[in-house]
Amino acid sequence: MAVPKSAIDPLSGVRVEDRKAHADVLTPGALAFVAGLHRRFDTRRLALLAERSARQQRYDAGELPDFRPDTAALRQSDWAVAPIPAALQDRRVEITGPVERKMIINALNSGAKVFMADFEDSSAPTWHNQIDGQRNLRDAVNGSIEFTNDAGKRYTVGPHPAVLVVRPRGWHLPERHMEVDGDIVSGSLLDFGLYAFHNARTLHERDRGPYFYLPKLQSMEEAALWDEVMSHAETELGLPDGCMKATVLIETLPAVFQMDEILHALRNRVVGLNCGRWDYIFSYLKTFRAHRERLLPERGQVGMTVPFLKAYSELLIRTCHRRGAFAMGGMAAQIPIKGDEAANEAALAKVRADKLREVTAGHDGTWVAHPALVAVAQAVFDEHMPTPNQLHVRRDDVIASRDALIAPAIGTVTREGFDNNVEVCLRYTAAWLDGQGCVPIHHLMEDAATAEIARAQLWQWLHHGPIEFSDHASISFALFDHALEKHRHRLRDSSAPGASRADEAATLLSALTRADELRDFLTLPAYERLS
Repeated sequence: MAVPKSAIDPLSGVRVEDRKAHADVLTPGALAFVAGLHRRFDTRRLALLAERSARQQRYDAGELPDFRPDTAALRQSDWAVAPIPAALQDRRVEITGPVERKMIINALNSGAKVFMADFEDSSAPTWHNQIDGQRNLRDAVNGSIEFTNDAGKRYTVGPHPAVLVVRPRGWHLPERHMEVDGDIVSGSLLDFGLYAFHNARTLHERDRGPYFYLPKLQSMEEAALWDEVMSHAETELGLPDGCMKATVLIETLPAVFQMDEILHALRNRVVGLNCGRWDYIFSYLKTFRAHRERLLPERGQVGMTVPFLKAYSELLIRTCHRRGAFAMGGMAAQIPIKGDEAANEAALAKVRADKLREVTAGHDGTWVAHPALVAVAQAVFDEHMPTPNQLHVRRDDVIASRDALIAPAIGTVTREGFDNNVEVCLRYTAAWLDGQGCVPIHHLMEDAATAEIARAQLWQWLHHGPIEFSDHASISFALFDHALEKHRHRLRDSSAPGASRADEAATLLSALTRADELRDFLTLPAYERLS
């Protein structure tokens, strides 16, 4: 039997764009490591994506998500996850943002306990952004990261930086700039592989992991695949088994019914679950795309006190604390409003109320999108959580049934809410196509998750008609076309991010909104247009 050429030369069959321009990141060893991950795990990844598709077809046909009968014994039995490292014992405030150099420095210096460096929803995955992000993180880990702006101001990391956690792209996202044996590699394996290859040993020697946030999982099998990837990486890199730690974002509706199972699949390395609220709302919309009776009101009315979101949050806390894992709260998307003190204070009051809800419910920490919100969130958690975490808080009073977790929300759709969805989705898509993955719009930091909510709602309101505004006028494609054209012209004539891609974004949004079926992700067709 002939030995595969890849076993002799691991770079055989590997094609990478602009390798020479990024030679310090795309080293032979790093590429061989990523290629090895692809060859070992990509078939499983694709099979799990096919299972997602089949699951969604069943939902479209009328099936409802529910707890798995085949894992009932696992949910009912007593077990716990592995001990949590000292560096992650206090996560009361975490800040997130893209892997851009200046943002990394500011986030590490923000005063937050943890910085989640994001290759996913807040990053537009241009090849430059992804590889430069790897370079920036490598420099942050080895202590050499610095940045000087055009005005000559120099940025460096202070003496007490936040703990670094990295979020690779989800299982569904491809990376077309690298192929192995003729197949496009997954963005998840590339992001994870390059970061682990360049930084895992250094981080382990400093008792800093490496640590990861895992996005958009839908099942215990998808979690188990990540566990196998990390275990294989530890072996290949000569690291102890279990030194790579993971926090899982529960941001899909199917995953909320498998939280015990996901924790169990990753029990030797998981440290917590996170309420990824914005993607979770999007997943609710997508899961029930064919269910007119489960349409949601405009996104401004879908807050965490809505029954299905409250049940999700409280069940996450109960599940995590029962298993010895942290229950992390969700993102505050507000950003400071300069020049309007009253409006700024109103926005900060919303942040305080949201964080008070989280800490009193039992969450161990929370997320913010802007450095100015770190102190605001921390003050609330400091007052109500004097201990490093709340693992001692058991929520055995919580009983979240299947029906509670999928209960439709009550509310309305206003003309203003409809128009805002069009504007946010258009402006975000245009900026994303232009290489920017998080965009401030009307004093909120919008990312792929919030744009997806806007897109999915537009599709549902228009395809499950007649849907009425709160003033009883009907929502129509004519109104959508009018709003899209209005915001396209405004964006194109502005200096806002993505102005040069306004026409392209409008064409894409129109096509997706008019399509007979709601596409799974905006970022997949948009990626085909990304330069």
